Amino acid sequence: MPFNEELSDDLSENEKIVTKIFHNCGDFIVRPIQINGKPKILMFYLEGLLDTKNLEIVMLKPLLFQGLPEGLGEITSLKQIIDQNLIPGSSFKTVSKLEKLVEGVLKGELGIIVDGEKNALLADFKGMEQRNVAEPATEVTIRGPRDGFTENIRVNSSLIRRRIRSTRLKLELLTIGELSRTDVAIAYIDGIAPESLLKEVRSRLSRIEIDGILDSEYLEEFIEDVPYTPFPQIQNTERPDIVTANLLEGKVAILVDNTPFALIVPMTFWSGLQAVEDYYERFWYTSFIRIVRYVLFNTTMYLPSIYVALTTYHPKLIPTTLLISVAAAREGVPFPAIIEALIMEFVFEGLREAGIRLPKAVGSAVSIVGALVIGQAAVQAGIVSAPMVIVVATTGIASFAIPRYNLGTALRLVRFPMLILAGIFGLYGICIGFIALTIHLVNLRSFGVPYFTPVAPQIPSDLKDVLIRAPRWADRYGPIFTFGRNKQRVDSGQMPSPERGGADQ
Repeated sequence: MPFNEELSDDLSENEKIVTKIFHNCGDFIVRPIQINGKPKILMFYLEGLLDTKNLEIVMLKPLLFQGLPEGLGEITSLKQIIDQNLIPGSSFKTVSKLEKLVEGVLKGELGIIVDGEKNALLADFKGMEQRNVAEPATEVTIRGPRDGFTENIRVNSSLIRRRIRSTRLKLELLTIGELSRTDVAIAYIDGIAPESLLKEVRSRLSRIEIDGILDSEYLEEFIEDVPYTPFPQIQNTERPDIVTANLLEGKVAILVDNTPFALIVPMTFWSGLQAVEDYYERFWYTSFIRIVRYVLFNTTMYLPSIYVALTTYHPKLIPTTLLISVAAAREGVPFPAIIEALIMEFVFEGLREAGIRLPKAVGSAVSIVGALVIGQAAVQAGIVSAPMVIVVATTGIASFAIPRYNLGTALRLVRFPMLILAGIFGLYGICIGFIALTIHLVNLRSFGVPYFTPVAPQIPSDLKDVLIRAPRWADRYGPIFTFGRNKQRVDSGQMPSPERGGADQ
């Protein structure tokens, strides 16, 4: 049956069509309303998607038990229903196409058909069970807002609206998924987000043809620039404050219904190393922690490889006392350092995965106890050496300092090729891996923006928020790589000065 056909003005005919469309749908409810002994109004909805209690109080009770408002007379049009306030307090819209009527009902709206009318009415009585707004478990912050996105796209958009109270905040709605009909919203600030970026986002989303969208990751795989790389090119977050901050920088956010994770484009390598606290603590502490984070990033990437290379090919580079200690620890180990490292890395990854999959009450305990027991037993059995356990444990702890989970996952994947190169070529292999990785990252792009911006290509004015974070009064301009120009965000002369009453004039 073609869904784009017009509705009939015959109530019984429309009822047959709608009932046929929802055939074998056990949650489909039809409520005919009779007036003067004749069926005049047909209401239908999907049970569980509607607030039935509100429906009964607002609509069914007045019509079935209290009768029509005095002076209403015979119902002859939808306009008459609206004018007589038979649907108080609910938003409604009229549709003439069967496709629009069915789509509204599938989204949780109440369908209303009146005898003699070719237009139908969709009333908003949505009442689906949903999770309350709470702090995201994956992006916890010591200082900052405690609210996070939910699975409801309307709630998520309202959390952004609370932070940007301007009509320049735009939300373009579209539907993706032949069967899921998932609502997707493109969020941006008019006049700040570049038109070229908006055009590219709309183009990539419009090309997606799929049966269903269950999470924003489905879209991510369709719209990223380079699919064959472990490094993320699209940032995802559960925090509305992060989305808001990126919108103010000229980026574009993509909200997807039924998931709390929003997408932000474009993404750079440096944004993957920036944490929430970086913008809620004083710039001195933030700058120090960022430097520590970069050190831990390199530790995660290169420490096991350097250990394998030095102990296997370049022992002369190790201080004599330390070399004697390491040699004594490895004396009874039957495996070469590369095999030893790979075994410990796989065991560590297994413990990490087990800790995630197990219930929270026992997951952390199992992973910690498992690491202690297995590590101690492996050392005593002579399978691995104590220095290797220390190296792998240090690497694992350093990996937890990466703020973005998807970037941390990429580092965990890249660490294994680095280990193999170090085991085959020593320090030369690490240099080869470093050069290859740098070339790969420099050539990556996210929606046309180079992945290493603003370091490569270098944009000096944007370096204030890379290695360190400059004070807010000193970071006067937005990033050039999104604005395309220096857009002033903070007025000059606002550096605090006690001699001038708190601000340098």
